Amino acid sequence: MSSVAPNSSSDANETAIREGRARARNVIRDWDLKHAYINGVWRDADSREVLDVIDPAKGDVIGGVPFMRTSEARSAIDAAHDAFPGWSQMLAKDRSIILRRWRDLLENHMEELASLITLEQGKPYDQARREVVGAIAYAEWYAEEAKRAYGQTMPATQRDRRVVVQRHPVGVVAAITPWNFPLTMVVRKCAPALAAGCTVVVKPAEDTPLSALAAARLANQAGFPPGVFNVVTGLPQPIAVALTGDERVRMLSFTGSTEVGKRLMAQCAPTMKKLSLELGGNAPFIVMDDADMDAAVAGAMISKFRNSGQTCVCANRIFIQDGVYDAFVEKFIAASTAQTIGNGFVPGTDIGPLINRQAVAKVERLVDNAKKAGATLFYGADVPEQGHFIRPLVMTDVPINADCFDEELFAPIAPIYRFKTEDEVISLANRVRTGLSSYLYSRDIGRIQRIADRLEAGVVGINDGTTSHEGAPFGGVKESGQGREGGHWGFEEYLEPKYLNYALGGN
Repeated sequence: MSSVAPNSSSDANETAIREGRARARNVIRDWDLKHAYINGVWRDADSREVLDVIDPAKGDVIGGVPFMRTSEARSAIDAAHDAFPGWSQMLAKDRSIILRRWRDLLENHMEELASLITLEQGKPYDQARREVVGAIAYAEWYAEEAKRAYGQTMPATQRDRRVVVQRHPVGVVAAITPWNFPLTMVVRKCAPALAAGCTVVVKPAEDTPLSALAAARLANQAGFPPGVFNVVTGLPQPIAVALTGDERVRMLSFTGSTEVGKRLMAQCAPTMKKLSLELGGNAPFIVMDDADMDAAVAGAMISKFRNSGQTCVCANRIFIQDGVYDAFVEKFIAASTAQTIGNGFVPGTDIGPLINRQAVAKVERLVDNAKKAGATLFYGADVPEQGHFIRPLVMTDVPINADCFDEELFAPIAPIYRFKTEDEVISLANRVRTGLSSYLYSRDIGRIQRIADRLEAGVVGINDGTTSHEGAPFGGVKESGQGREGGHWGFEEYLEPKYLNYALGGN
């Protein structure tokens, strides 16, 4: 039985929504989150134009940010370029101290940040809070990593020579961040860059700029010098033109669709920028016939429905071996249809809205295509009348020629496919152009290793529906991008090796 939408007509739910929105609006007002941040100054767009920010759960305007374009982005680049010598030459331990203060401020303002995320992005409050925890973890990791930009000495090939390898910051970094994790992705990109001695210009997603401005507000309080951390708000195209075309920007870090990533890569080619690209995913979730069925269902629920299915690592294609297909489907449908959907400020809400109308339209197209191809549909809870909501949906016996096999759904829609053998499911899992995350459930260690070795993906979750870890190398293969975020791998993205060849001279 489908659960009733939690923000239906109950007085308690309406009160929770009203109070939650008020908390978030107070943050917007008290932190003055209506200006961009360039060179240590909070400023408007040159045109004085404003870009509205919409609450996806209500559809109303909750704030406005400067509608900046190329000229303002160039001003931010100027600031970052001018600040780079001082910041890069600062002692690593001193950069570490500032990063640690930033981390502590994120923790001290966890409730305010979580409320802001729920308001502008829509995810349930408890998930927003976990996002803040993730941002804190990345800030803490790289505060420590700042002190570990180790070099090397190498054996010389001549007695009067010495070879030393140093590691230097790349330079000015442009970070273009997505809307689905509006705080964590800012910190995940900026913390390692700042730790390495780079300066940054952040372009947050136009749907969710407020969390990035909140991060900038706390960065200012932490003591980053002017020009080290900049945030430019507006639509992507004019700002990207400046960021990709300016030779002073030495690296671009981008998270978003493969299509946009390819365009940015081409735009960066004339100036040979270093790239870190975390692009689209189409994760297979594989359940073998020897799997712990309850654990597999629980893992699939987390992987598929977290953040309303709007994650690049969510289970996009669920493959169930023939012998347990019916049992899994029964349990999974029961669990998915029991979820509540509604405003993220209501306690107990499982699924919030999609980010905008375009996202809703895309999902409706993919579902309609799967239905016409022969899939069977099992809907969950009804959606609220307001906002950009989609009913949770399980689709069984989905043909592999349906569009949702090759396209990311980015929604609480779960297509399930049947398979018979290891070789068959590996072939199905790998037949798409992307390779970011994957999941595998089995009790057989030999089978686990065989399949994991052959999966074309940067991440494999084994008997676990979550894979996030600030110390692990996150990234994909094929058209899921290049580079890694997290751990020392993410730190190294922002450092360039330089070797010094010494002739000692003398007798």
